[in-house]
Amino acid sequence: MAYIVFAFKALCLSLLFIVVASRSTVRPKVFNVQRHGSKPDGKTDNANAFTSVWSRACRRKSGSSKIYVPKGTFYLGGVEFVGPCKNPIEFIIDGTLLAPANPSDIKQDTWINFRYINDLSISGSGTLDGQGKQSWPLNDCHKNPNCPKLAMVTFPPGDSPNTDGIKMGSCSNIHISNTNIGTGDDCIAILSGTTNLDISNVKCGPGHGISVGSLGKNKDEKDVKDLTVRDVFFNGTSDGIRIKTWESSASKILVSNFVYENIQMIDVGKPINIDQKYCPHPPCEHEQKGESHVQIQDLKLKNIYGTSKNKVAMNLQCSKSFPCKNVELIDINIKHNGLEGGSSTAVCENVDGSVRGKMVPQHCLN
Repeated sequence: MAYIVFAFKALCLSLLFIVVASRSTVRPKVFNVQRHGSKPDGKTDNANAFTSVWSRACRRKSGSSKIYVPKGTFYLGGVEFVGPCKNPIEFIIDGTLLAPANPSDIKQDTWINFRYINDLSISGSGTLDGQGKQSWPLNDCHKNPNCPKLAMVTFPPGDSPNTDGIKMGSCSNIHISNTNIGTGDDCIAILSGTTNLDISNVKCGPGHGISVGSLGKNKDEKDVKDLTVRDVFFNGTSDGIRIKTWESSASKILVSNFVYENIQMIDVGKPINIDQKYCPHPPCEHEQKGESHVQIQDLKLKNIYGTSKNKVAMNLQCSKSFPCKNVELIDINIKHNGLEGGSSTAVCENVDGSVRGKMVPQHCLN
């Protein structure tokens, strides 16, 4: 099966980013970008040509459209694909999409951005090359709010800064499947306002796992609910299952109805990590000013197994003001495989829930 490792930042804004389009009985019209003026020379900016092809495919009314990127290197200074469209669109990338080496040359906030689109399928055997090796040394966004925006990179090493594989917020009805993601930050980052997200058959590593958040830092954030993560493999990641919310959060939101099932961890730093005192670069503005106002509830963890590099294989550190509610642990088997001796352990703070089946490490729920 053809697949593509997604490694670019796609801020959703009602984006339906990886929704598999239903097949039409009418044969789709194919738009080959090279036949419509794009040049695969790695130098010519093809942004206008890509936008023109998208416009034609998007406004076509009879039957679905297929945009095809053939083999070759297509330089893009920054491009935005905007809907809504008249029909389902399949975007097949078999070539390389190349970002500017200098992030300051990216012509918009996000290198490649899909917005306001339903029924979009993205696949192929190609590469999205953000030229990370050249741009990583310029990354100082943790201390410089005016830092240049980085393009995300395909197959980066694990120490590359802030290179989320797939990042989404204010999205609904998304399905991500059959994908390998290696990155320097979250393999998948799930932000405010995301609902009804299904993730299956994903391999993550290197990276920071599949993360919900961080949440609660800004006002007017929205609930995150109805997440299913199943049949996922984490290999050598810093985290596996991760939910992170800011202490003394500025917004009061609900995180609910999450299911994690059939998850394998191989030498993961923190296999299960709920952190409601998130502070990536201390000291933080919110630190020591109160508990998180993000309510986590209705969380099921079932058949989670493998090895942890740290002794604390399960960290459930919830808010004192808004304790985690209805957390179900079913058949957890994560053994310690790190340098320090001893069996794996669990830490629980302010958690209410239940336990069934095998439990390694020994649970700490009330």
